[in-house]
Parts: sequence; C-alpha cells; structure tokens
Amino acid sequence: MTQRTYRILLTPEDEGGFSVSVPALPGCFTQGDTIDEAIEMAKEAISLYIETLEEEGSTIPDDSKSLEYSLTLVA
Repeated sequence: MTQRTYRILLTPEDEGGFSVSVPALPGCFTQGDTIDEAIEMAKEAISLYIETLEEEGSTIPDDSKSLEYSLTLVA
C-alpha cells in the first residue's frame, strides 16, 4: 500500500460544523459536525478521489514534499 500525505483545511461554519477542503485535490470537499467527524469524512473523500484518479489512470498528487507556514501580519 502506498503512503500519501494530504493537507486538509478545516473551516468553522456559521451554522455549525466544519467544512473541509484538500488543496492538493481540486474539488475535494466534505464536511462534518465536529472536528473528528470532519477528519474522518476527509479520509473517506480523499480515498474516493484517489480511487477515481486510479481508475482514470491519472497522476495522484500528494503534499508529502510541501512546506507550510502561517504568517500573522499586524496592520
């Protein structure tokens, strides 16, 4: 089994819960009522996305070589 790494972005929603996006996989979005549920839903969404790419014979991207920084600017 191949190991892949993906960065996920969890965004709190005004109506509750969290939306999740996977920047390395365009169009891969999901949601969950809690952070734990959102993460589990992300794992499922990523797996299905990868399965589709494999069926199509497409390249499967991942974030294993990405670096991430957060910058806070004071205006």
